[in-house]
Amino acid sequence: MEELWDVYDKNRNKIGTIKRGEKLNDDEFHLVVNVWIKTADDKFLVTKRCKNKSFAHLFECTGGSALVTENSLDAAIREVKEETGIDITSFKHELVGSTLRYYKGCPDILDVLIFYAPLSKDIKVSIQEEEVEGFAFLSAKEILDLYKNNKFEANAFFYDALNK
Repeated sequence: MEELWDVYDKNRNKIGTIKRGEKLNDDEFHLVVNVWIKTADDKFLVTKRCKNKSFAHLFECTGGSALVTENSLDAAIREVKEETGIDITSFKHELVGSTLRYYKGCPDILDVLIFYAPLSKDIKVSIQEEEVEGFAFLSAKEILDLYKNNKFEANAFFYDALNK
């Protein structure tokens, strides 16, 4: 099934729709989310990218592209459910930050959200093996150590999310 994305201008006005993989102009953007899940015991749920993806075997927060008609909250809930099996619909959340990123042929609007979850021991994770090869509940310090050792794929607002 082909994936469709809404296309926006830099002010988030919807200006069209494209199929995933089609090129965007430098003034066209699709919506992408990074989702941090922080547990009540101050751990973050991170996933490990599978071998067939770019940045293979690196840890990261969950994320992905919004599908047509989705806003960043909808995309965050769907991506987390798909990749980890967790329904975060009822979790309190906030926007950590938003930025425009200019990748050649595929610029995006990145929204970074954090969701506040129960204790890590109370969360059942079921990974999507096409996307994820593992997961861990880690402290901010453990994530920073992975990052310093080139084992964590950090995106925008990385330090802001870890300091929440």
